[in-house]
This record gives sequence, structure tokens and C-alpha cells, in this order.
Amino acid sequence: MSKTVHPYAHRLVTLRDWKSRWFKVPKKFKENLKGDVLIREYLQKKLRGFYVSLIEVERRGESLRLILRTSRPGTLIGREGLGTAKLKNDLLQFMAKSKLPIPKDFKLEIVETQNPDADAAILAYNIAEGLEKRLPFRRVLKQAAEKIMSVRGVEGVRIQLSGRLGGAEIARSEQIKRGSIPLQTIRADISFARERASLPYGDLGIKIWIYKGEIFNKK
Repeated sequence: MSKTVHPYAHRLVTLRDWKSRWFKVPKKFKENLKGDVLIREYLQKKLRGFYVSLIEVERRGESLRLILRTSRPGTLIGREGLGTAKLKNDLLQFMAKSKLPIPKDFKLEIVETQNPDADAAILAYNIAEGLEKRLPFRRVLKQAAEKIMSVRGVEGVRIQLSGRLGGAEIARSEQIKRGSIPLQTIRADISFARERASLPYGDLGIKIWIYKGEIFNKK
């Protein structure tokens, strides 16, 4: 008997680092954890459409550093950094409204994603966009799988859709698979993401796994 394990959590420390990193933080675990969760949810909702693949939080003493990884940094930064300044002010207002502790030193960094064509979060959003434009779901699945497999370094992909596919009365799930996806191999570099496509007859759930080969010790 086995249970499904999240591909990211399964490889923590071995291949992946924590998305929230705290160094010498005052003993306020409950407040810091609540702050990280609320900030992440706020950014995911606000930055939908900006192709943000990862949100990292770093706390050190009384300072807070947010790192946003996106495939289109220019749209977030804006002209002369106006976009970054506005987002920073909106975040501080949200923290004050949510009664979260406001850090003395607050930094917001926007980093470009190295390989967006093999990033599961960005590709899952692309699939959601296609479904929300009312394109046939089988065509969207097939085109996405072929596009991902054509990227250098990608050895396998699996995409799963769940919900009222095609507006059917009964919800079901369909998936497409290309190459291999060794989920139980800890050294396998697997990018995983979930996304939701909002349609008039309900939401469709999207899951995507991308296998980019095995990572061995540099020694």
C-alpha cells in the first residue's frame, strides 16, 4: 500500500530547498507562518497573468525579503521600477490590513526564470488560459505535451485535467503522457504544479508533471 506524495515535498533537502527560509527569527512561529501563507495567497491572486512560477520568502531577524520568479520580469518591474514600487506599497497595505507584523526592512526582488519552457507552473497557467478561451481540451492537452517534449532537457511529461470536461454533466478526468515520469526516484528532477481554469460551467483542475532527467552529486 502506498500514498501519493507531493513531488516537491518528496525531494526537499535532497534536490529542493524550502520556499520559506527563516534565519535568527524571533520566536513568533505562529505569526510568521500565518504571514507567509497570507502573503503567498495574496500574491498568487494579484499576480495571476504575470507568469509567476515561484514565490520565495526569506526572514532574517526583523527583515523580510520576497523573491518572485517570473518569465516576464519587465511587465512586473514596469517603467523605471514603478511596478515594483506599487506592488511593494500594496503588500505593506495588505499586511497592515491583515494585522500582520510589518518588518523594519522589507525587500522585494523580481528574478527571471531560467527556463520558462520547462517550468510546470508557467505551463499550467498557459493550459488554463487555453481552456478559458474555450479551446477544445484534447487539442490543448496534445499541443502542450508536444511543445514541452520539444524543449531540450525534458525527458517526460504528464498532464491531467479533472472536472466537467467539455461541459459534460458528469465530471471526469483525462490525462496525456509522453516519455517517462519516475515519481519514486528521489534524484529525478520533477517540476510539478497545480492550476485552476475558471469556466462558465465550473472549474477545471490542472496537474502537470515535467521530468528533466536525474541529478547526481557534483563529486
